[in-house]
Amino acid sequence: MSEGRERPLTVHHLNQLLLVCSVVLLVAVVAVRISSRSGLPSLLVYLGIGVAIGQDGIGDVHFDNAELTQVIGYAALVVILAEGGLGTKWSEAKPALPAATALALAGVAVSVGVTASAAHFLVGLEWRQALIIGAVVSSTDAAAVFSVLRRIPLPSRVTGTLEAESGFNDAPVVILVVAFSAAGPVEHWYVLIGEIALELAIGAAIGLAVGWLGAWGLRHVALPASGLYPIAVMAIAVAAYAVGATAHGSGFLAVYLASMVLGNARLPHWPATRGFAEGLGWIAQIGMFVLLGLLVTPHELGDDIVPALLIGLALTLVARPLSVVVCLVPFRVPWQEQTLMSWAGLRGAVPIILATIPMVQGVDGSERIFNIVFVLVVVYTLVQGPTLPWLARTLRLGGDSGAADLGIESAPLERLRGHLLSVAIPGESRMHGVEVGELRLPGGAAVTLVVRDGKSFVPLPSTVLRRGDELLVVATDPVRDAAERRLRAVGRGGKLADWLGADGSRAHH
Repeated sequence: MSEGRERPLTVHHLNQLLLVCSVVLLVAVVAVRISSRSGLPSLLVYLGIGVAIGQDGIGDVHFDNAELTQVIGYAALVVILAEGGLGTKWSEAKPALPAATALALAGVAVSVGVTASAAHFLVGLEWRQALIIGAVVSSTDAAAVFSVLRRIPLPSRVTGTLEAESGFNDAPVVILVVAFSAAGPVEHWYVLIGEIALELAIGAAIGLAVGWLGAWGLRHVALPASGLYPIAVMAIAVAAYAVGATAHGSGFLAVYLASMVLGNARLPHWPATRGFAEGLGWIAQIGMFVLLGLLVTPHELGDDIVPALLIGLALTLVARPLSVVVCLVPFRVPWQEQTLMSWAGLRGAVPIILATIPMVQGVDGSERIFNIVFVLVVVYTLVQGPTLPWLARTLRLGGDSGAADLGIESAPLERLRGHLLSVAIPGESRMHGVEVGELRLPGGAAVTLVVRDGKSFVPLPSTVLRRGDELLVVATDPVRDAAERRLRAVGRGGKLADWLGADGSRAHH
């Protein structure tokens, strides 16, 4: 680019940019198919795309703006955490909260200490650089955890703990990285602990409040179009981050908790909202990882491969297992689950994004820190991700093989003060073989239509429901929640479900 005046952006340039972006997105979508078959985490494929079109690749695109990468990475992480929170079931997360909180606080402290010591004594880094690396790689990555673990049938306690940990531990790690990257001496440890505790408390309070207020509003205000509900949900989640960060709290924790509240509030048009959030999450992951791949300069990585492998070994084989043992032994977690959670501490885009903080702050050796973190993430994600299913089978850890949950979509009927529930009966649902009269829906709710094999009919009380059926249930506003709970209970417990099992999580006999 010549000095003086920048060339204006023309329609031709815009067309070229749109073409490149569309091709990258299509390649990334195809890559998801390849990664799902091979077990290779998709984040590595996206990083590879960024490296391939970068300055050492076929695209020869020169990009070195660490500050822009950090900003875009933060925005993408907000979307990813929102999508993860929306998909987190409260019934699974609630029992795991104490253990996940311990891992996100005490576990991070143990991991930082062990990893920084390894970086100092084994690699010879200065203590400041070693502490930055220790903090950066101590955060498990939400995108990696959500994308990998949800394809593996693990016990709900394991999945809930790992997902909640990945949502919680970003806040203390960001504080530590910023503190270690700041000019001048690092504050006393008790000051950092107090700052972390305060930011987490503020972020948690704001996230829960915004989530509850947003859910209440969406359940009591009928929007004129179903497509507005997904937009409103994501806007509320992003608002939680903005309010939390502005109030000097943890915006990341705020958006995760607000999304979790929204995701468990049984909002109208929920399947559409979930699909919209999932699509945004994929776009955020693709854009973030491709941009991080562009930022790296492959020919400069050679000297940092061995240091990255040594630090990664200390992190994977010592720091992570030690933090898991220290944090989970008080909760009497079986050793098999501790072993799996030790190996499932996946790193991804978050450490690489955090590695841009010392670059923006101008810390000496920040480029080397970034290169070491990049190599560490790539190598150990490549090792840990594909081997997780094998390890779960070896440890004889598998998820429940019970009935699949129903897909229920709710559309508000404003003038009738009611709701139209669209219920899809999946293949493994125990609602198969149940008569309509045996659903025992509360008064004010009724099955009005059944769609089977492309044909619809009005059911009788003796009509037997089948796999693949779609039901239209009309419920008045006061009994809408009870009707949905009852449908879920029958879906899980079949004819034996009673009202004590109406929460849908388990049937009591």
